[in-house]
Formats: sequence, C-alpha cells, structure tokens
Amino acid sequence: MAVKAGTYKGRSADERIAERRARLLEATLEVWGRDGGPKVTMTRICAEAGLTERYFYESFDGLDAALKAVMDDIAAQIADRSVAALAAATGDPAERVRAGIGAFVQILTDDPRKGRVAIVESLSIDSLRPHRAELLRRFADLSAHEARGLYGEQAWSDVEGHLAATMFIGGVAELVTAWIEGVLEADPEMIVDAATHHFTSTAHR
Repeated sequence: MAVKAGTYKGRSADERIAERRARLLEATLEVWGRDGGPKVTMTRICAEAGLTERYFYESFDGLDAALKAVMDDIAAQIADRSVAALAAATGDPAERVRAGIGAFVQILTDDPRKGRVAIVESLSIDSLRPHRAELLRRFADLSAHEARGLYGEQAWSDVEGHLAATMFIGGVAELVTAWIEGVLEADPEMIVDAATHHFTSTAHR
C-alpha cells in the first residue's frame, strides 16, 4: 500500500513538527519550573523531552527563544481565561473582577510551575527581563481596557487608567512572587481577595 508523500504513521510533516514543539515546550516548563531544580539548559530540555538537539533547533533558534515561547504561552492562558471569566460573570463590577482574578490565580495553583516560570524565574535571567516587562505592559493595557468597560464614565482617563493599571499589575506580580517564594503566608483565596480589593479601589474615580 502506497504511503502518502510527507506522511508517517498517518501524520504529516507539519503535524510531527508541531507535536515535537509541544513536547519541547512542556519539557521547558518542567525543567525551568522545578522548585529548586537544576539550571535550565537546552541539553536538559532535550533530555526531558526525549528529543535530540536537532529537533530543538527545528522549533527554536536558541534557549531564550524556547523560554520566551513558554512565557508567551502562559501569558496567553492567563489573558484568555481571565477575560473569559470576567465576561461570563454576573453581578456588580467587584464580583466580575473577582471572577477574572480568580481564573488567573487558579492557573498558578493548578500548575505552580507556571507562576514560578512567568513571574519569578524569568526575572532572574537578564536576557528575559525586557520580554517579561513587555508582557507586564500588555497586561496593564488589558487591565486598563477592562476597567473602562466595567466602570464606564467612572473610569479614569486613558493616561490615568494606564497609571493605575501599571501599579495594579506590578503590585500583583510582587504579591504572587512573595507567595510563590513562601515569604507570604496566604492561601489562594486571600490572594484573590487582596488583588480584587486593589483593582476595585484604584481602577476608577
């Protein structure tokens, strides 16, 4: 029986590349996100994924590219779930904000590696700090946008709204960092409560 050109075991070349990239991303998250684990390296990622360096370079042009891809994936999950939860929630703005923040915190509690990677470990690598800062700016933009939708005429102006949103995102990042590192005694509900109070107190006039 003839085999279709470019297919192997029923999968196309593009499908196999995508599957290997997904394995490498999961391996990167695992190696990088281990609490107290060894330093993340391309060699350790490949060993975790069960793939050779040839396949690493098929998807990424270097270690930083793989780390940034993991950060971007986590950021997308947080943004998508938080916005969806806020949109689906009913009640007053505080209840809706709490739903959105709760979805974000749940991502970190369901998989603590994600919080460690996105917020803590990415700060310790000089080459990743600009990308981490850019992601935080995007979240500030998103927060300011959602605040305008929630509070309407009571929302701040664009400039004031971005100032408030930047302070909110920076504060949440520091709060979650302290929580992940174990220097803050709090449970997830307390984190959600504190972040919700901060947003609802500062996101409008």
